[in-house]
Amino acid sequence: MNKIAIIKLSAMGDIIHSMVALQFIKKHYPNIQIDWFVEKAFSKVLENNPHIDNIYTLNLKSIKKDKKEIFTQLKLIKNYSKHNYDLIIDAQGLIKSAIVSRLLGKNVVGFSKDSIREKFAVNFYKQKVLISYDSNVIDRNAKIMSEPFDFNIRKEDILNKEPFLFFKDEDKKIYDYLSNTKKNILLIVGASWPSKMYSKEKFVKIINSIDEKFLIAWGSEVEKDIANYLEKNTTNAKMLPKIDLNSLKALISKVDLVVGNDTGPTHMAWALNIPSITLFGNTPGYRNTYETKINKIIESNSKVNPYKLDKNDFSIKDIDESSIVKVAKEILYEEKN
Repeated sequence: MNKIAIIKLSAMGDIIHSMVALQFIKKHYPNIQIDWFVEKAFSKVLENNPHIDNIYTLNLKSIKKDKKEIFTQLKLIKNYSKHNYDLIIDAQGLIKSAIVSRLLGKNVVGFSKDSIREKFAVNFYKQKVLISYDSNVIDRNAKIMSEPFDFNIRKEDILNKEPFLFFKDEDKKIYDYLSNTKKNILLIVGASWPSKMYSKEKFVKIINSIDEKFLIAWGSEVEKDIANYLEKNTTNAKMLPKIDLNSLKALISKVDLVVGNDTGPTHMAWALNIPSITLFGNTPGYRNTYETKINKIIESNSKVNPYKLDKNDFSIKDIDESSIVKVAKEILYEEKN
């Protein structure tokens, strides 16, 4: 195979969890061409990656607002199909991603019926990969991206991965916010659902319990209000300006610790081999990230069903802030002694 297409449209964290496989594919097949198909809003996560030859953007979300957009997107995919891919990998496992994959070519690999939530998608696949849906998402992505090439990506390989997010021409102003005398801790206060977001009042207690420099990232008006609240109610926290994903990657690569909810920017730390603490309430910690010596998870007491997530479960707010402070101090101080 000389030319492959990877279909992973969204969201940011899911894309990051898939990207880890690229370095291993390139190790085994250094001359293979890898193209990636993604929703336009998330394309910057993929940019500047030396393992990706071409990034092709779609805007399928626009169809929800304007049904006529389906014709624009179909025309776009039809043009992309002229690239004549030897293999298309649907790493998303949704009906829409399966349709995109099949429109790009006939030789499509996807998850098997017992490995997928939207089971109708398997009708679009020529080759099917079996791995339980409730398995760790990084393991799932590693398997579907390696099995078609007849090699395995082991857990040991993933734990010893090279950083795989890249940036170029970032906004240099971000570096002005970093302290030269204290450790820099980045807080990721937002998430895709309100019920995935940790308490701003408890974030204040965390900031006041650790005498280091805290930076607060935000991407929406709701998150901006939280960031402003944290800055006003503490003495060692600074709200960042709104920055794009390219500059966010650059900033995360320079901090000492990232603390945040189960969301894309928090997972960037794991991808960059930067220490992190990811907070889980109504999403499963065992499934949504890899724990390492420097990447930790803290979960609420909820029993989470990965097949049916409960958006009304706000248990993340019940996590004791002292447990986060304890783990943060262990990462920042004890592990480097």
